[in-house]
Amino acid sequence: MSLIFDFLFGQYAEYETYQIVLESIAVFFGLISAIFSWRNSIWVYPTGIISTSIFVYLLWQWGLLGDLIIQGYYFIMSIYGWYIWTRKVAPEKHTPITNATLKDHKTALLISGVALLGVFVVYTIFDKWNSWTAYVDTLTTAIFFAGMWMLAKRKVANWMYLLAGNIISVPLYFYKGYTLSSLLYIIFIGISILGYRAWKKHLNSDQVIA
Repeated sequence: MSLIFDFLFGQYAEYETYQIVLESIAVFFGLISAIFSWRNSIWVYPTGIISTSIFVYLLWQWGLLGDLIIQGYYFIMSIYGWYIWTRKVAPEKHTPITNATLKDHKTALLISGVALLGVFVVYTIFDKWNSWTAYVDTLTTAIFFAGMWMLAKRKVANWMYLLAGNIISVPLYFYKGYTLSSLLYIIFIGISILGYRAWKKHLNSDQVIA
């Protein structure tokens, strides 16, 4: 058991205690935020803002620019999504859950392209192309940028984008030495599947009522 624990968490021996505490808090609020998202609750955003704020601070200290860009974007999209989810599109009716259109997917593709270009420029300026993880970072950044935009727009397809990003992030964060975050992404995989099913069920029930 000790060998397994050391394998999973041995890297934390090099971290400051406050960093471990902050990552634990960020992971906790990230999990709560994902659950609220699955439940289609507006609380996905205030809890997400707490989590992303902490992660931005930690990732800046650790020099993980790609991950920092993702979390910074999450923070911005949380504010944007909070507005979209509370905006009334009709009297007494807030922005509904809908299927993504071809135009939505094209917009998501454009957002992904801009994200790839942005990460490329940042990594080139700061000379971060020194590991294979940098190339994977660009991929996950592009996927998560599109997924978070879809989430803000309350598109069911957001879960497919986030699922892909979560699957890639599990081994990526573990390799980087952030086991707590890696474990969080394992949970995110399950929540992505449950969230997709729940949102599809909600959408189908709305269509029947209509």
